[in-house]
Amino acid sequence: MRVLYVEDNQQLRESITMLLQSEGRLVSACVNAEDALALDASEPFDLVITDVTLPGMSGLEFSARLLSADAARQIIVCSGYQLDREIGELGGRNVRTLVKPFGIDELESVLDRVEASLSSER
Repeated sequence: MRVLYVEDNQQLRESITMLLQSEGRLVSACVNAEDALALDASEPFDLVITDVTLPGMSGLEFSARLLSADAARQIIVCSGYQLDREIGELGGRNVRTLVKPFGIDELESVLDRVEASLSSER
């Protein structure tokens, strides 16, 4: 599975990237949504994981842009607070959330659901 991870916190970005790669996933990481949009346009990813609070464009706006091009995009939005209303407004059927701080088990559980969803689409 090809994963695009967008996180401005360097330590978190590096540790989550290593964790994702240790499970055999191909991961590209970006510091901001603008760079992530450009990278995704050149090589679309199976899954996008994004923080909400990013420099420049927010993770929610970034997700909305991805969903406007493909409503079936697989997206995980990470935040330090609950996002039920905001996620509902995005309207994507494959948008999931992780509340920070999250554990490895929580991340793996969400990733398992994404992979199952991707398998059923193929």
